[in-house]
Amino acid sequence: MTRTAFALLGPTASGKSRLALRLAERLPIEIVSVDSGQVYRGMDIGTAKPSAEERRRVPHHLIDLVDPTESYSVGRFREDAVAAVEAILARGRIALLVGGTMLYYRALAQGIAALPGPPPALRAEIEEQARRDGWPALHAELARVDPASARRLAPNDAQRIERALEVYRATGRTISSFHAAPGVAAPFALRGFALVPRDRARLHARIAARFDRMLAEGLVEELQALRGRYALHAGLPSMRCVGYRQAWDYLEGMCDRTGLRDKGIAATRQLAKRQLTWLRSLPGLETLDPDAPDLEGALDARMRASAP
Repeated sequence: MTRTAFALLGPTASGKSRLALRLAERLPIEIVSVDSGQVYRGMDIGTAKPSAEERRRVPHHLIDLVDPTESYSVGRFREDAVAAVEAILARGRIALLVGGTMLYYRALAQGIAALPGPPPALRAEIEEQARRDGWPALHAELARVDPASARRLAPNDAQRIERALEVYRATGRTISSFHAAPGVAAPFALRGFALVPRDRARLHARIAARFDRMLAEGLVEELQALRGRYALHAGLPSMRCVGYRQAWDYLEGMCDRTGLRDKGIAATRQLAKRQLTWLRSLPGLETLDPDAPDLEGALDARMRASAP
């Protein structure tokens, strides 16, 4: 019998987590996070991490794995996700991957190329160049040597620009050529569902309401406490997460509270747009409208029909 895991993907604020929790009231589900922010300990409000009570009700995996001073790679996600899903299936339960980090999902579904590790001296060289010239200048360099990757990245996406240039300078090959190489599929079947809102204005309203809620719940204060606990700096992958990046600027006096809100909402909308672009490129997903009537019942029926 084919072993099947399920995935519920979608842009931020599309209702993935809420829907997953409701499904877990009907089915023996354990949730595997597909969220590059929720891996960081202490980053709870800005990543919309499930509450302690929700995690008591429904088992969650791949949350709170590393400190915000550490990096967490897509390769490590794939290893951790495969292990989590295999353990869930072995318990005779249903594995439901939930999140919006589409690169993680693609790595699980399609495999990932074996990328070289970055030589420390090369990374230091790139970071020094960025301090001197700025990340847009390095993005322009990337556009010359790897146009396909540059088109996918914003000029200030420091983490991914740095990695793409590291790979090119270390190997003479573009990172996009590695990504295009065939990978190894997951050792179980995957059935994926994509929540794609038809009403973009409604999604934008949800994004604004969600960011306002994060501010009211103490996003700035959370970051302030993290800065007191860890040796953080603005260039860390954790601090580039949407919401934290804007809160960092606020704490540094680079914007006022209104500016923080405006920048945070705008950045979240841009993130949602990138996520929707990713969803259109991923094969094999069944697209669903998150505002459709009885979506929960429809998904319940589909999962029951496909579950072993």
